[in-house]
Amino acid sequence: MTLRWSILHTGVLALAALLVLQVLWHGVVLPPPAARFRQTLALSVLPLAPGLWIARRALRRGVLVGGIVCLLYFCHGVSAAWNDPSARVLAWVEIVLSLVVIAASGWDARHYRRPSRQHRHT
Repeated sequence: MTLRWSILHTGVLALAALLVLQVLWHGVVLPPPAARFRQTLALSVLPLAPGLWIARRALRRGVLVGGIVCLLYFCHGVSAAWNDPSARVLAWVEIVLSLVVIAASGWDARHYRRPSRQHRHT
């Protein structure tokens, strides 16, 4: 079995990196107060899970779902980069990773051709 690397693989890799970034950001580097730790970590990580889960079986669909979710992460990154100087570097990494996932989905959709169906009239 040979694995052919595609732009979709880059999108999944960026999704996984975004998940790791969220754990590092909200769990290690700039954790919230102890009373909100679990909720913050869950809200920052769980939206990424469906895209990664779906990508295991259907790469194109997983990156599409991940790209839709990454629109929220892009907005969060812009907001954090603008308002929180202590999180500015993390926010820019979040913005870049989100754009990679969105671009991967868009690039694949632009170049995707459905297999033609043979119409038989019986």
